[in-house]
Amino acid sequence: MPSFAAFGNDLYTGRRSFDFVERRRRLLAITGVVVLLAVLVLVVRGFNPGIEFTGGSEYRVSQVADASEDPALEAVAEVLPDAQPPSVSVVGGDSVRIQTEAVPEDLTADVADALAAAYDVDPSQVTSSFVGPVWGADITRQALIGIGIFLVLVTGVIAVYFRDLAMAAAALVALVHDLVVTAGVYALVGFEVTPASVIGFLTILGFSLYDTVVVFDKVREQTAGVLQGSSRTYLEQINLAVNQTVVRSINTSVVAALPVASILFIGALLLGAGTLRDVSLALFVGTLAGTYSSIFVAPAILAEIKSRDDRVKAHTEQVRAHRREEARLAAEGPAEGTAALATAGGGAGGAAGEGPRGQRPQPPRGLRRGPRPAGDRAARRGHRGRPAR
Repeated sequence: MPSFAAFGNDLYTGRRSFDFVERRRRLLAITGVVVLLAVLVLVVRGFNPGIEFTGGSEYRVSQVADASEDPALEAVAEVLPDAQPPSVSVVGGDSVRIQTEAVPEDLTADVADALAAAYDVDPSQVTSSFVGPVWGADITRQALIGIGIFLVLVTGVIAVYFRDLAMAAAALVALVHDLVVTAGVYALVGFEVTPASVIGFLTILGFSLYDTVVVFDKVREQTAGVLQGSSRTYLEQINLAVNQTVVRSINTSVVAALPVASILFIGALLLGAGTLRDVSLALFVGTLAGTYSSIFVAPAILAEIKSRDDRVKAHTEQVRAHRREEARLAAEGPAEGTAALATAGGGAGGAAGEGPRGQRPQPPRGLRRGPRPAGDRAARRGHRGRPAR
């Protein structure tokens, strides 16, 4: 069984190839369905914003013997029976963080005492704080501004670096795809959106851009001067570039996703490190989405844009005509080709060995007799009655 390295080498040399470009419209249709589902999840289910975005009260109980959620839920429900269930997370293994809606000032101490009694700790080990919604609104606005500036800069840098607006547009669409898919999964799972989540979203945009730039750099290398030749089309060179980078993209994503997966599944879900799951989920989903978009989305969009370019269309027809001519000559076979050459030779100089009109035919140049030996010349002279010298 061939190794993965041999498989990647076959893809790089072209001995084996996946036709990503030929199936680009099918891939884009599948991608469109996934993005549409993510948008529907965002509209129907929505995000679960954290206390930093909605405002509220936060309590932290430290050095607890049993860091479970039930005591906190019961304590808050006892003091605030009409309030929404609080968000409880374990911090550091022996501390519990409880986030509730805004608690009236006269009940803040009652909630803290109830939590101390529920976890059997001294009241001094319970701290409380209030987070206003204005701070969360500022974070949201700054995050959106940061993402907008990032997308504008990315478009400009790629357009200047590759000198191709089509590549910049394709990379921008791939980034939006990664952001929407990650946000949809985040809303579907129901994790709280925290400032750490925003950091995760910005980080995956950088990873996705890196993967896409690597693929497009290979595309630029393979398509350089292709319009001046007649052996391969522009879209075929795009497909070759994607095949040459697909193994590298997969390897990079696996290496990047493994530590993030360990943080998400082992650290956050099994060990209860709730503060890590916000950023780790965004990084994990974004890494997978970025790898997918760099292979299936960005090159497909680039190929679709280039296929509508007049120069590319004219060159594609030229290559196809050249291939049809080669196929026709190959179908005629060597016998017909030899006969055609013989006919051409007869028309130019007649049959082999035939001299000018009025002269006897001459033997071919390679068969003409050379000079006779001296003995033969002497024998003939003697036969004619002349003495030999």
